[in-house]
Amino acid sequence: MPSSVGLLQAVADPVRWTVMQSLVDGPRCVCTIQEQVPVAPNLLSYHLRVLRDAGLVTASRRGRWVDYALATDAMQRLRAALPGDMG
Repeated sequence: MPSSVGLLQAVADPVRWTVMQSLVDGPRCVCTIQEQVPVAPNLLSYHLRVLRDAGLVTASRRGRWVDYALATDAMQRLRAALPGDMG
């Protein structure tokens, strides 16, 4: 598991923050995320990998498509990573 600093670094990028915000309401197909986050597909894949590696999002394959969702403990872990445990 990434350290607190690693978790905060993972969401510090504006693109990754936007991806996280898009997943708050529920799982999204990568095609839907691509519509909401206007970056090149290869760059979106990179940012999704960073979030997966940090354990903040999960991925599941559905045929040709990949659905992404917030990890069940993502928000709790982010709150705990804040200085002084503000959560």
